[in-house]
Amino acid sequence: MLLQLDDRRVHYDLAGPAHAPVVCFTHSLSSDGGMWTEQLVPLLGAGYRVLRLDMRGHGGSQPVTGDYTMEDLVSDVVRSLDVLELKRVHYIGLSIGGMIGQGFALAHPERLISAMLCDTQPGTPPGSTASWDERKAIVRKTGGLKTLADATMDRWFTPSFKAANPARWREIRDTIVGTSAPGFLGCAAAIQNFDYEKRLPTVKVPTLVVCGDDDPGTPPDRNRLIASLIPGGRYEEIAQARHLPNVERPEQFNRIMMSWLGVNR
Repeated sequence: MLLQLDDRRVHYDLAGPAHAPVVCFTHSLSSDGGMWTEQLVPLLGAGYRVLRLDMRGHGGSQPVTGDYTMEDLVSDVVRSLDVLELKRVHYIGLSIGGMIGQGFALAHPERLISAMLCDTQPGTPPGSTASWDERKAIVRKTGGLKTLADATMDRWFTPSFKAANPARWREIRDTIVGTSAPGFLGCAAAIQNFDYEKRLPTVKVPTLVVCGDDDPGTPPDRNRLIASLIPGGRYEEIAQARHLPNVERPEQFNRIMMSWLGVNR
């Protein structure tokens, strides 16, 4: 389904009973709402309403030319909720989705029932400028993400995942390749220029931080830091998982997710 923000379309999927508590998902860079497929069955079965948003330039959402800020991406989420007339939500975001979640909690705490931040960072990763500039240069030169796809999948999943789940592996790789160059470049610029670390002690939203124990890009120590800075923040680690534990270890992830939402329902 599509909604309009200004003169561009935003793709979303909304499922579940009309008056049920809403769980709003935002995905990682180079992904889309489809990365949350493994979470749909338990959530809908428990009577939640599930909203999956595609970031600008990802999935079915139109890109915006130029660099984005984290505040731009937070605004996209909040304005989408306004259009859909959803006043308060449980928010779950992974990677850049978790970065957006921190900005959301800081700027609009009244709109959040709870926040679950997964495999993310509290600010621009230290020492990451060169690697981000290299990836952006490749995307500009080639006009797409195909060249980055295999290296990205290596960061996202342990070697055993591809052998055990070849169809899902291909599906996610295809989503990376299908991400628009402007969407990747704009979101990469946002990741390169944000810092919530000093402000996290002011967060007043119940917050759980989750991370795969083998995540090389947004490692456990950075996620533990987020949880330690947010008053009452909790941390959970998922064994034998890299950057997308919700896909690689869905049973463990979903157990943590459902318990967290149940406590805050």
